Amino acid sequence: MQVSGDAIYWSEGRPAEAGRQVVVRWRPGEEPVDVLPAPFSARTTVHEYGGGAFCVDGGTLYFSNYDDQRLYRVDAGGEPRPITPEGARYADADVHGDRLVCVRERHLDEGVVNDIVEMRDGELMVVASGHDFYAAPRFAPDGRLAWLAWDHPRMPWDGTVLEPGPVAGGPEESITQPRWSADGALHWISDRTGWWNLYCDGEPLAPMEAEYAEPDWVFGQSTYDLLSDGRVVARWSGRLAVLGEDPLDLPYTSFSSVRAYGDTVAVIAASPTLAPAVVVIDPATAEVTVVRTSRPTPIDPGYLSTPRPIAFPTAGGATAHALFYPPANRDHDGPPGERPPLMVTSHGGPTSQASTSFELRTQFWTSRGFAVVDVDYRGSSGYGRAYRRQLDGQWGVADVDDCVAAAQHLAATGEVDGRRMVVRGSSASGLTTMLALTKGVFAAGTSLYGVVDLATLATDTHKFEARYLDGLVGPWPEATEVYRQRSPLTHAGELTAPLLVIQGLDDKVVPPSQAEVLVDALRGAGLPFAYLTFEGEGHGFRKAETIRRVVEAELSFYGQVLGFTPADDIDPVAIER
Repeated sequence: MQVSGDAIYWSEGRPAEAGRQVVVRWRPGEEPVDVLPAPFSARTTVHEYGGGAFCVDGGTLYFSNYDDQRLYRVDAGGEPRPITPEGARYADADVHGDRLVCVRERHLDEGVVNDIVEMRDGELMVVASGHDFYAAPRFAPDGRLAWLAWDHPRMPWDGTVLEPGPVAGGPEESITQPRWSADGALHWISDRTGWWNLYCDGEPLAPMEAEYAEPDWVFGQSTYDLLSDGRVVARWSGRLAVLGEDPLDLPYTSFSSVRAYGDTVAVIAASPTLAPAVVVIDPATAEVTVVRTSRPTPIDPGYLSTPRPIAFPTAGGATAHALFYPPANRDHDGPPGERPPLMVTSHGGPTSQASTSFELRTQFWTSRGFAVVDVDYRGSSGYGRAYRRQLDGQWGVADVDDCVAAAQHLAATGEVDGRRMVVRGSSASGLTTMLALTKGVFAAGTSLYGVVDLATLATDTHKFEARYLDGLVGPWPEATEVYRQRSPLTHAGELTAPLLVIQGLDDKVVPPSQAEVLVDALRGAGLPFAYLTFEGEGHGFRKAETIRRVVEAELSFYGQVLGFTPADDIDPVAIER
């Protein structure tokens, strides 16, 4: 989301339009209007994961178009026109007068090159180069520029530098979200104390053992901003507040794209039972104005489950965390004397975090009688740098142990039926899912575009994550044997329960070859599985028909394995036995 004058702009994903990302504008007294006509889609693939696909200056929109990755300009009332040459990708732009600066990514014969470029008078000039990665170029009111940079093998949550200078940061300090105040003071977030906290010109602002930021998987994240009077508004631990004041009493628990809107705050807010919405909040009164909600038709709360955070013991005497959702459906109760089946799920990344934002997929399962536990295994963000680093060298071990421990904990405390537990995950947590299926705890599992062969991932993935596994598993190729032992492919013959494999055929992060080699191994071992592929889908599904088919296929799959007939009228998935 962006703010320009009295207008708020945001990006909407449209599954019914094949996942097109549309920029929408709202002004007080007006209805929201699309400012990006079809077939344009504001989506960049810099770092493959994108983010920061558009910015606004006055009434002019600048955006990266998905089809050709060129930067386009849309003047008020005009049509999109390209302003950059073909052959490069652009993201995270900022504008100051007649100057536009952004991150550029070029895929050349000699490799992928990232830099920061400035456009002035129609010409591109290199502002910064030489580092492996760049992000967040931001202008000061006087035209000065600050940006982030980092190098392999670090990820941005491991160590970044704030430049030029460097001003702050280093190999063991993660800096994120540089931002200038009206008087030229430079703000940023750093985890130098072990927690991502706010700083202004190097001085801490309201330090605490809480996280003001989250991992920079995508560009353009904004978890704080500066109000017109200079005060800082920020979100942390499910709260939103002006620093130095009490957290606001709000019905939301999740906040993203925090933007100053004069003396108020524009933010995308959600809760476990409230769908994400663009809202304007007055910090003086906590009054909320809903501008646009992602679900215009609310769901009866009688069908919605509210999670509770749990902490539970896990391997090595450690403690892990999760969100537990009990079944919820006002029209139905479980059979007398039976505990509900459990779905164990975990986030991808693996450096990420379970969210308390409204999630239709979770509510789909809880409304059909499943309990769901969303595991923040060791290595997750949100609990400080020390917890995040507990996955170093332990991916495929600690995360698996914690998902198994969460299931066993809930079964032991009588919350769920320990004989009817399933595990699911996507991308990195697909690896977690498949390895967890070798432990004899789960009755079934689903892997969505999951990592199957770590050696292949280490040698055949995109630049952004090319050295990610150095920290999570070990240096490549020195740790080749560790990679082999941690790969689900190595243990395909040891799965103790049926597996549903789901894959997008246009995936550049975890290519279809990973799923195909797994399916061949399962077939060779004579183990039960089902395999679904989707044309035109990449790493994460965007089309409405795909999203619907995936969740219905899962329901059919679990029904066949656990022995129930879904009430939904769905096409069954075929299990190869």
